[in-house]
Amino acid sequence: MKTTVPGTLEDLPRLQAQRRVMIVLVAAQVLSGAGLAAGVTVGALLAQDMLGSTSLAGLVSALSIAGSALAAVTVGRISERYGRRPGLAAGYLAGALGSAGIVVAAMVGNPILLLAAMFVYGAGTATNLQARYAGADLAPAARRAGAVSTVLVATTLGGVLGPNLAAPTGDLAHALGIPYLAGPFLLAGAAYTMATVVLAGWLRPDPLLLANALDAERAASHPQADDAGGRPPTAAGGRRPGVLVGALVMVVTQSVMVAIMTMTPVHMQDHGHGAAASGLVIAVHIGAMYLPSPLTGWLVDRFGRLRIAAASALVLTAAGIVAANAPGGSVALFAVALALLGLGWNFGLVAGTTIITDAVPLATRARTQGLVDVSIAIAGATGGMASGLVVAASGFPLLAVGGGILALAIIPAVVAATRTR
Repeated sequence: MKTTVPGTLEDLPRLQAQRRVMIVLVAAQVLSGAGLAAGVTVGALLAQDMLGSTSLAGLVSALSIAGSALAAVTVGRISERYGRRPGLAAGYLAGALGSAGIVVAAMVGNPILLLAAMFVYGAGTATNLQARYAGADLAPAARRAGAVSTVLVATTLGGVLGPNLAAPTGDLAHALGIPYLAGPFLLAGAAYTMATVVLAGWLRPDPLLLANALDAERAASHPQADDAGGRPPTAAGGRRPGVLVGALVMVVTQSVMVAIMTMTPVHMQDHGHGAAASGLVIAVHIGAMYLPSPLTGWLVDRFGRLRIAAASALVLTAAGIVAANAPGGSVALFAVALALLGLGWNFGLVAGTTIITDAVPLATRARTQGLVDVSIAIAGATGGMASGLVVAASGFPLLAVGGGILALAIIPAVVAATRTR
């Protein structure tokens, strides 16, 4: 991996560089949040409309998340070799191209093009998540979860505004002669493009390259010291178990969240709710996914990674119970259920990400993080695909309850990890 940084920047103090990096990441995440929200809000509805089948509605979500798996590997490898800046910029550019492809597919009524474009669109989702690792590259271990959560919370503004723009962008698309449900993807394409420009132009110094350079310098001057990432003693000697536990937490939370989230707009539509109501519920959900991040980061740093990981399982279970029992006409209860769903996912993501970052040395960090995100993406794709089949066969309540039960699998893993520390 390259360890050189621009000569004018290599002497920047770590904290000063971290502040600049965080400002740029926050700006890019605000933009990318709007792009992320488009697929969540109307992706399944557009698929149902074009494919003519509820059982296949989850296919679009599954393909999008499968595309994010490939993107996670690619972004991770580019980041390890060239730095976070080109890796993240390339991922968002792919997301913009996928958004444009979805709009074209809707215009010409081509389901095959829709599926292919959704696969490419998934790169934006993967990159949105990969950015959280960039926030932790230069952060001290004691503040690592806080740095991750700051990047995540920046997604909130775009993520909350995006779904609420579903109706206006649909109207704009209709005025332009584009199918109504393709409207949010016009917003996604523009948002991902602007995020690409922000990262490519201003993410300097590159956080991973600078962290690696400082690590090499510190290792040369203090051969017996810990790495520059400041890995706490509890992570030493247990890196592989740490990776496995962190990955499991994020895999389970992702699969449960995606399955329930994907089919909620479809379930609401079946009960007479329109795009505005679904957009509101998804906006609440995305807000709950990202807005609590500063508190979650503090909780993880203060009370430990494993305790908050266990809490995520309990919150996701509560979300499944509320969603399963929500009356079809109650937008408020669907909003509560998806708020809990987002909060449980947030707990699991921040805790799992911090566990992974603690456990992996800088030299292989980006590649390992990319591979972990592949497993997360595959879990999400599986959840998205299965969600449509389960709802078509047995109904939405069974899907919601089943997701809540699955989330409880996190607790035995956390208990086992606690005993081996």
